[in-house]
Amino acid sequence: MDFSTLLHNLFQGFATMGEVPVGILCTRIGLIFLGLYLMYLGKKGVLEALIMIPMGLGMATVNASVMYFDPLSLHQGIGTLHIEPQAGATLDAVKNAADLMTILQIDWLQPIYTFMFSNGLIACLVFLGIGSLLDLSFVLARPLQSMVIALFAEMGTIFTLPVAGLFNFTTKEAAAISIVGGADGPMVLFTSLKLAPHLFVPIAIVAYLYLGLTYGGYPYLIKFMVPKRLRCIQPAPPPNVRYSSFEKMCVASVTCVVLSLLLPVAAPLIFSLFLGIVIRESGIKAFQDLASGPILYGATMFLGLMLGILCDANTIMDPKVLPLLLLGSFSLLLSGIGGLLGGYFMYFVTGGKVNPVVGIAGVSCVPTTAKVAQKVVSKDDPHVMLMPDALGANVCGVITTAIIAGVFCSLFSKLQ
Repeated sequence: MDFSTLLHNLFQGFATMGEVPVGILCTRIGLIFLGLYLMYLGKKGVLEALIMIPMGLGMATVNASVMYFDPLSLHQGIGTLHIEPQAGATLDAVKNAADLMTILQIDWLQPIYTFMFSNGLIACLVFLGIGSLLDLSFVLARPLQSMVIALFAEMGTIFTLPVAGLFNFTTKEAAAISIVGGADGPMVLFTSLKLAPHLFVPIAIVAYLYLGLTYGGYPYLIKFMVPKRLRCIQPAPPPNVRYSSFEKMCVASVTCVVLSLLLPVAAPLIFSLFLGIVIRESGIKAFQDLASGPILYGATMFLGLMLGILCDANTIMDPKVLPLLLLGSFSLLLSGIGGLLGGYFMYFVTGGKVNPVVGIAGVSCVPTTAKVAQKVVSKDDPHVMLMPDALGANVCGVITTAIIAGVFCSLFSKLQ
């Protein structure tokens, strides 16, 4: 064996770069640097660190660790030892159950993908953890304001649906893509699995990538749409009413049952969210520590890691991904604009007592967009306290997105 052959077999990550088309090669290199940059932005707090750090490392690693496989093995050609997405999604992709078990042993993240990611379980676990952190007091303090803003913030979800149809997506595919505008990652995962499982991987990647990147851009949108004098409005203090844990637990339980009755197709996510809220209000500290700690952060870490690992060059270069990138950006931009318009609507209705910036929190990623709203106004006036109103809109945004996702799944799941 000559020296060049030895190097070729030894350092296969470099060797495989010469075995792929130039477009794939450039994409691989670009995704490696993008992954490292996302980690940097997560560390600096520009983007959500909990998702972006594992996602960025996974993205960089999966595009670096491409290798050759024995032609006689279950894997063919070149690939990685991380996951085989199609094998996790359906048994049809493998010859028999033994092949699937072999893949589960070879690809180290395959069990996580097969048993948690591709069936929506990880989305439910994230929702359970998120629910355990939510306080319904903020919603109950101003329910009408919170719900109106949340409805306005669904503008991206509603208007992306017909626009996606112009890109030759089917109605089911368009609905799965448009739910990105709800800005709720677990809901996007769940809906895409129900309506467009063949687009599940690119939709999930686009959704979380744009959720992170768009939140970095929302402060600029706020400053563009809301002048400084309005950003400095101090909201009226919330009503001096204290809600007991029992009352909040009752509200959560009744809401969960009613929404599940209306939209049973979305019941797993609805139940997970309100179970977390009930755990918080039940006073069972062991359950709350489990849901808000290991379950939430463990699921979030593996979610970010899986999204990064799935973001290989071949997936990104799929012809359908470019329209997804455009539609995801369009949807989240519209949702941000809609949320701020909702803030303006409440500003005029209340005679100037509502700070319009609170509208951005209607775009439901708890508590990221609420923190974005507070951060922007704090830079203009450190004394403005927007967080209570923002959290109310945030929680309502989650519920509204769940309702719309349930409506989409109910309306379109029977279509061909």
